[in-house]
Amino acid sequence: MPLPCIPDNLNNLNLDWQKLAPFTSKAMHELGRYDGTLRGIVNPGVLLSPITNREAVLSSQIEGTQATLLEVLNHEAGQEYDELKRNEIHEIINYRHALLTGEEYLKERPITLQLIRQLHAMLMQDVRGGDKTPGKFREDQNWIGKKGSTIEQARFIPPNPVVMQEYLTKLQTFIDEDYFDPLVQLAIIHAQFEVIHPFNDGNGRLGRMLVPLFLFQKGVLQRPMFYLSEYFEETDQIYRDKLLAVTAAKDWQGWIEFFLRAIQIQAERNNNKAKSILGLYESKKSVFRDLTKSKFSQAALDALFKKPILNSTDFQKLTGIDSRPTATAILKALQQGGEIRLLRAGAGRSPGIFAFPALLEIADGK
Repeated sequence: MPLPCIPDNLNNLNLDWQKLAPFTSKAMHELGRYDGTLRGIVNPGVLLSPITNREAVLSSQIEGTQATLLEVLNHEAGQEYDELKRNEIHEIINYRHALLTGEEYLKERPITLQLIRQLHAMLMQDVRGGDKTPGKFREDQNWIGKKGSTIEQARFIPPNPVVMQEYLTKLQTFIDEDYFDPLVQLAIIHAQFEVIHPFNDGNGRLGRMLVPLFLFQKGVLQRPMFYLSEYFEETDQIYRDKLLAVTAAKDWQGWIEFFLRAIQIQAERNNNKAKSILGLYESKKSVFRDLTKSKFSQAALDALFKKPILNSTDFQKLTGIDSRPTATAILKALQQGGEIRLLRAGAGRSPGIFAFPALLEIADGK
């Protein structure tokens, strides 16, 4: 039987820094451009919420969840789904909630093992894997392999739980270090977390969540709104092979170069998407004002950016409109003007559901 992995000493990886230099330079340049765009957005939490939602979806899909961004948004607007789909959607909502909680935590203190356990408990609350000790580091030996495989058939066996805490403590120390380069440090942190595999389930999602949180902690980004799941999903086999090579061949160099390339490419994509969303927002201000002829036109636009699929009740709450007839009139004007589309007509106590197609097209694309 293959033996459990013994993780490497993170301060003795024999990296070729000269070879890494162009990778770190390009990645940091693209991150800087993206951060510049974030800083130019007055309310990035609202305008870029579609990007956060998409990351929650993609990170969950890597682990086998089938729910889509549109299904999540429809569910939150009141659309009914079967139990299986509801559970999948709940996984995605948990991810988003945990990420936002992590951001608030880091405003007061740095990443700790306590935070990691707290975020894991949120991720696994009332969803698939929720019976596998959420928020607690594993006490059993786990392994990675094809579904249904035995430990003898494992592709990788993480550290024995008896010594796992030692490596988690060392990882915590490394996270706290003032390392040579924060992006290389992040690449090492992500890989080492996946190597240790400290939970019985949910390690992949939490490992990916640490990426934006660490960039935020280090001040590389002013908001933790940077996500790698899209790139990791596209390069899934390469991603897994590069991670495996860290322990199988001690190829930290190859892993870090791959990770830095991922940051560079995804930062460029995120920047383009953020600019597209900002451009849409600016262009729709006058359109909404002309169509609604209302002092609530700006509030209506903000509401649809925060929830590009929403029901009429949520619309009224988000806009702060006291009068239901006024809210209904604004929705009708936007619908007639072709800005929003009716997905479900209101009936009885069920409010109508509307979509903002222009934003959804940007949010759900690459």
